Amino acid sequence: MSRTLNVVRMQLVNRQTFVWVPLIVLGGSLLLTLAIYAILQSSGITEPKFGGGAQAPLWYFLVVGIQSLTLTFPFSQAMSVTRREFYVGTVLTAALTSAILAIVFVLGGLLEQATGGWGMNGYFFHLDWVWQAGPAGAALFFFILAMLFFVTGFGCALVYRRFGTLGLSILLVGIGAVLVALLWLIGQANAWAAVFTWFAQQGAVSLSLWMLALAAVIGVLAFAGLRRATP
Repeated sequence: MSRTLNVVRMQLVNRQTFVWVPLIVLGGSLLLTLAIYAILQSSGITEPKFGGGAQAPLWYFLVVGIQSLTLTFPFSQAMSVTRREFYVGTVLTAALTSAILAIVFVLGGLLEQATGGWGMNGYFFHLDWVWQAGPAGAALFFFILAMLFFVTGFGCALVYRRFGTLGLSILLVGIGAVLVALLWLIGQANAWAAVFTWFAQQGAVSLSLWMLALAAVIGVLAFAGLRRATP
């Protein structure tokens, strides 16, 4: 365990990747969103306003997952850290930063509730369907979503390291083809209404559990790939 915690410390040496850049992305996106809300408010638009800028730091966790492998894996192997210790320590680091991000989102949502959407009826953190299960449900949703992005980025970096640009391109094109085929099947079955109804009935907690299952599958595949990766 001490060696695993040393991997956490090693990852956090570069706090820019795990802490500061996500917070800068979040803060910048929030300021831009509030500026847009202010323009809309000054134009007489008083209806509830919801922005998608809160997605920005979550998408950045893809980059965090990529950099957590490419920047530190070779160094860890030079320090005789096992692949298992590196993987567990890296995931623990991601879980820590994802938890921080989830707490920020929950505190921001509570602030928006208390101020009536920053006094402009505009909401950045507080999305009604996510908060239906309360602050705990919202925290769980944002935490697991950030972890899903992280393990996805980590897995993509592993594919690139082992199979190069061609291998990663084939993987991404293949995933795209599967998704298009799935959309085609839904259309052929005229099942769009059923699909939308299913998503609407899931709720934030249920979707979080589905995302957790997907993240677990990707995480297991990533660990299997890491065992064969070369520094």
